[in-house]
Amino acid sequence: MIQLILAQATTGGDNAWMSQLLLFGGIILVFYFFMIRPQQKKQKDQKKFISEIKKGDAVVTIGGLHGKVYQVEEDKIVLEVDKGTKMVFEKSAVSLEQSKKLQEK
Repeated sequence: MIQLILAQATTGGDNAWMSQLLLFGGIILVFYFFMIRPQQKKQKDQKKFISEIKKGDAVVTIGGLHGKVYQVEEDKIVLEVDKGTKMVFEKSAVSLEQSKKLQEK
């Protein structure tokens, strides 16, 4: 039985090699379009969002802190989290996804 299976596997020749190459190429394409490309788009949107933050925007940090942008510096923002309470955060600590949900409400 095993000899029969091995005989069939070796008779494939160039066609088997080509179909295997096409299979791996297809897997790589699917991986790119469903995994890599969406992640790159998400990173691009996050970068754009961070660069466009301005005073008065309601945002949420990656730690879940809600606040309003009080001041924008080069790589930091000052959030007013309560009346008179201000906290300094890195711009990268602001979450695009959570801020979108906050703005939709």
